[in-house]
Amino acid sequence: MPMQEKGSKDLLAKAGDYLSEIQALAQSPVTIMEVCGTHTVAIAKNALRDLLPETVRLISGPGCPVCVTDSSDIDRYLYLAAQPNLITATFGDMIRVPGTEKNLQVLRAEGADVRIVYSTQDALDLARKNPDKEVAFLGIGFETTTPTVALSLETAKQEGLENYSVLSMHKIVPPVLKLLAEDDELVVDAFIDPGHVCSIIGIEPLAFMAKDYGLPGVVTGFSALDILEALVMILRQRAEGRSEIEIQYKRVVKAEGNPHAQRVVKRVFQPVDVSWRGIGMIPQSGLGIREEYCAWDAAQKFALPVFHSPETPGCRCGEVLKGVIYPTQCALFAKRCTPMKPVGPCMVSTEGSCAAYHRYSQRSVD
Repeated sequence: MPMQEKGSKDLLAKAGDYLSEIQALAQSPVTIMEVCGTHTVAIAKNALRDLLPETVRLISGPGCPVCVTDSSDIDRYLYLAAQPNLITATFGDMIRVPGTEKNLQVLRAEGADVRIVYSTQDALDLARKNPDKEVAFLGIGFETTTPTVALSLETAKQEGLENYSVLSMHKIVPPVLKLLAEDDELVVDAFIDPGHVCSIIGIEPLAFMAKDYGLPGVVTGFSALDILEALVMILRQRAEGRSEIEIQYKRVVKAEGNPHAQRVVKRVFQPVDVSWRGIGMIPQSGLGIREEYCAWDAAQKFALPVFHSPETPGCRCGEVLKGVIYPTQCALFAKRCTPMKPVGPCMVSTEGSCAAYHRYSQRSVD
C-alpha cells in the first residue's frame, strides 16, 4: 500500500474514533464556541457540523480581528489613509472592509497611496525607502500579531525612523471571554480556545474561565483532527465533572506561552478600554501605545479625531460575533451582503464567520 494512501486511511480511522467517542459522550445537548476565526474556517471547510451529532452545537465567537474592529475605528483609519504625503501599509484583508462611506480600495482608486504588506518588516522597509513620506501601519489583530508590531516600533525608535508610525487597534482575548461568560443572552457550555493566541500568552490568562465560571476550554490546533480531539477532551471534562483549561495543541502551545514575546509587548503597549463591533466598550481589552513611543503613535502624530460612527442598518455582524445568531439568520446574508459586495466585515475577512458560511456549504442551522 502506498505511504500516502496508508496515511489517509489512518487519519480517517482516527477521525472515526473521535466521532464515535463524541457520539457516546454527547448524550445531552452541549453548546461549544470557537474563539478563533481560523477555527471557524476549518470547521466550515471540513463540514464538521455535518458530522457531529445533533446534541453538539458549535457556534462562532469574536475570533476575527478585522470583524470586531468597531465602525468608528474603520472610519478613523480611512480618515488617516486620505492624508496627503502618506503611505498606508496594511494587510490585504483590510482593503475592502466597508466604512460609513468608503473603504481603502475606493480611497486607493481616488489616489490615496495604500500598500498591501505581508509583515511589519515590509512596512518598515517602506519607511526606509521613502524618507520623504510618512508610512502608517494599520495595527489590527489579537495577541498573535502584537509582538511583531511591538518589535517594529522598537526598531523604528532605535533607528530614528521618524516617518514610521502605527495606528494601534489591537485587542486582547481574555476580557471578551469574561464578557461572554457573563452575558445572559448567550448560553455556552465550553470553549475551543485559540491556539495562535495561546502560543503567545499561554493558558494562565484563561484560567479564570474554568475557575470562576465553570466553563471548560481546550486550546486547539487547526486541522479537522485537532478540532475533533478537542471536542472529545471537552466532553470528557463534562462527563467527569471537571472544568479546566487544557492544551490539545501541545506541539505549538506551552502552558507559559512565549515569555519573550510577552515582554516585548509589555514594553511597547499598555491595556486600554476599547469598543468592539456589536459588543460595545470592554474595559482593558485593547492595546494602546505607551508614552515612550508616542512619536510613532499614528493617532497622536496625526491628531486623529475620534469618530462615533453608526453600525450599518440591517447588518447583524455584532450578533454573529457574539454567537447569538448564525450568519444565515441575518436577512442580508447572501442577498445584499456577499463576499464581492460585503455590507459588514464578517463577510470580508477570510476569517469572518459570514464569509466561511458563504464559501462552504453548511447544514441548516436556522
